[in-house]
Amino acid sequence: MPEFSYVHSRGWVEVIVGSMFSGKTEELIRRLRRAEFARLQIQVFKPIIDKRYNDMAVTSHDLTSINSLPIQDAEEIWNHLKPDTKVVGIDEGQFFEQNLVQVVQDLAERGLRVIIAGLDTDWQAKPFEPMPTLMAVAESVTKQHAVCVVCGVPASRTQRTAGGDSQVLVGTHDAYEARCRLHFKPAVDLPTLDWKLKREEIVATTPS
Repeated sequence: MPEFSYVHSRGWVEVIVGSMFSGKTEELIRRLRRAEFARLQIQVFKPIIDKRYNDMAVTSHDLTSINSLPIQDAEEIWNHLKPDTKVVGIDEGQFFEQNLVQVVQDLAERGLRVIIAGLDTDWQAKPFEPMPTLMAVAESVTKQHAVCVVCGVPASRTQRTAGGDSQVLVGTHDAYEARCRLHFKPAVDLPTLDWKLKREEIVATTPS
C-alpha cells in the first residue's frame, strides 16, 4: 500500500500493528522522522502508563526514541494540540479507551495525518481494542511481524511468560515473547530458555 503523500492537504489515518517485538514503534518513529524531514510540524503522544524505557519519550525496544507527551485519555490530545501541527503520532494505542477512535477520526477530519502504532491482539490472541476498529477506519494498515523465539519463523503472536491474567500488563522481555502460531499458547507460558531446558531434559530421559 502506498505511503502518505505530502502533496495533498487531506486527513489520513495510518495504523501500524503486530505482536510485541515486531518493530511497530520503530516504524512509527521512522515515519515521524520523515515527516520532520519534510518540515512538517509533528506531535507525539503515548499512554501515561507506558514507562518501560522513558517516562516522556516514545522508545522502541532497540532504544530508538522520539519526544512525546504522556496522556491518560485520548481526549487530552485536544488540550495540547498546536495550531500548526500537521502530523500526530500515537504509540501503544491499545492502552487507550475506545474514544481514541473518535479522536483519531476527528483529527483526520481536520486535515491531519494521524499515525497510530499498537498491538492488534492481546496475549491470548484476542482482538485488542481499540486497534481493530482503528484498522477498519484507517486509510492505511501495516502489519509487522517479529521472529518466533522458539523456531525463528515470522511471529504474529505475543506470548506472556510472566505476570497475571489481566489483559493489560506493561512489560517487555521480562514478561513477553514473540511466537508463531505453532508455538503460541493462549496462557502464561514458561520463558523460552526454560522451555528449551525442559525439552532437553525430556529428550535426555526418553528411552531410544
